[in-house]
Amino acid sequence: MGITPVDVSIILPVYNAAEWLDECLGSIKRQQDLGEGMTVELSIFNDSSKDDSLDILKSWKDMLISFGIHVILSGHSNAEPKGVGYAKNQAVRQSSGRFLCFQDADDIMDPMRIKLQYQAALKHQNTIIGCKVTRIPKDSTIRYTRWCNGMTQKQLLTQVFTSHGPTVLMPTWFCSRQVYDKVGGFDERGKGIPEDLLFFHKFLGLGGAVCRIDEYLLTYRYHPECTTHSVHRDTIWDIRITAIQKNIINQWKHFTIWNAGKEGRRFYRSLSTGNRSKVKAFCDVDAKKIGKVYTYEECKESPKPKVPILHFSEASPPFIICVKLDLTGGGLERNIESLNLVEGEDYFYFS
Repeated sequence: MGITPVDVSIILPVYNAAEWLDECLGSIKRQQDLGEGMTVELSIFNDSSKDDSLDILKSWKDMLISFGIHVILSGHSNAEPKGVGYAKNQAVRQSSGRFLCFQDADDIMDPMRIKLQYQAALKHQNTIIGCKVTRIPKDSTIRYTRWCNGMTQKQLLTQVFTSHGPTVLMPTWFCSRQVYDKVGGFDERGKGIPEDLLFFHKFLGLGGAVCRIDEYLLTYRYHPECTTHSVHRDTIWDIRITAIQKNIINQWKHFTIWNAGKEGRRFYRSLSTGNRSKVKAFCDVDAKKIGKVYTYEECKESPKPKVPILHFSEASPPFIICVKLDLTGGGLERNIESLNLVEGEDYFYFS
């Protein structure tokens, strides 16, 4: 006889999380009003933790089972961890849920998280569903938290190329198993690989959708050991460049880069030769730059590519905006609004 699938599998990769596991597992135990007959399991993969994580997990197992949450606990004890992508894949593969609720071991679920995201997932099965987050410590990553909680549903798709990462934060993901199977799992190359960002872009490239429940259903912890800190900025940059060219710029005949400074010029140099030829101008607000010409001196082409620099009001869409969000006191947003531009049609952020 085959295993009867449960409704929801909570996917919990663990590596040296002893400091936070009691809070995390306690929040799973407190999930409320799941609905009559709804079945939930917790699938844990311990990625060779060297602290007391395994002992804590074992101590919680019987208690969670007594609350109606089946627990699958496995892992390995190799000298080195195999990485969060590998741990997530193992936890998914040993689970049976029709839907997957991803949880980081250092984060805390709101008591209504599973119920509300499950209800949404039943209606949107080709979708990664997120939620708003409360950040702890409270004053950490203020701009990032404001961004991820403040986007409109449309911007969840139009702002996927910014430096912040997936517009639906990985620790909030809830989706059908078909979403995971469609992508084929997470990248398993280990430390330094943003497995969530790679999964996210691949899923969108396959026609997937994203949405966010506009309630605060997760407490998202910031600390020095966060996996995010192990990913180099250049790695993130290269993934974003590949995605925005494949999904946006390859379909355009021409475009303007908004920002003639360091970030805009780096973006220009990172493009393929074909897409660089589509850049008709840079635009800016800096009078010292406007009217000049940028020459790509490092290019091996002859003659060297030259791109004029215009005032933003004289430039034509579509634009790739290489100005960081929320750092100009609203000036960037007012300038965009003055041109009556539509995000996702006339411009995309790459910042």
